[in-house]
Amino acid sequence: MTDTRVHDSVETHSTEPASVVKLIRKFLENHKAENTVIIDLHGKTTIGDYMVITSGNSNRQVKSLAENLVQTLKSKGLATIKPEGLPQGDWVLIDAGNVIVHLFRPEVRAFYNLEKMWEADLPDPETGTTAHWQASHSNIMRITLVAI
Repeated sequence: MTDTRVHDSVETHSTEPASVVKLIRKFLENHKAENTVIIDLHGKTTIGDYMVITSGNSNRQVKSLAENLVQTLKSKGLATIKPEGLPQGDWVLIDAGNVIVHLFRPEVRAFYNLEKMWEADLPDPETGTTAHWQASHSNIMRITLVAI
């Protein structure tokens, strides 16, 4: 449930992680981010509830996505920490509370392959059970589309 209210000319939204991740997903879709993966971290770690991993085609696009996402989160009244890695634009990390966003250039994303780190606990979209899967980006994308 999204709690929307206006306070000092800033529209605020619920800081519930599910609401924040929906806002981030919509922003990324509207701004042409590619291959967005959303990983549910509940019960897997204490660093956050969701991890969003996405790509931009160039340093310039990654920087632009990061800068504009931070502004969007701030305009919705969500506190954000200054993004890490913004000057280089290869890999930018944004801590949006219980949602961690990783913006990559495709080559850097392929090198670090964060999706693989979390694959052992991803649910099978057809059965809903947890199983260890071989690294397969297409499987992760199927999970993302079903889970959120």
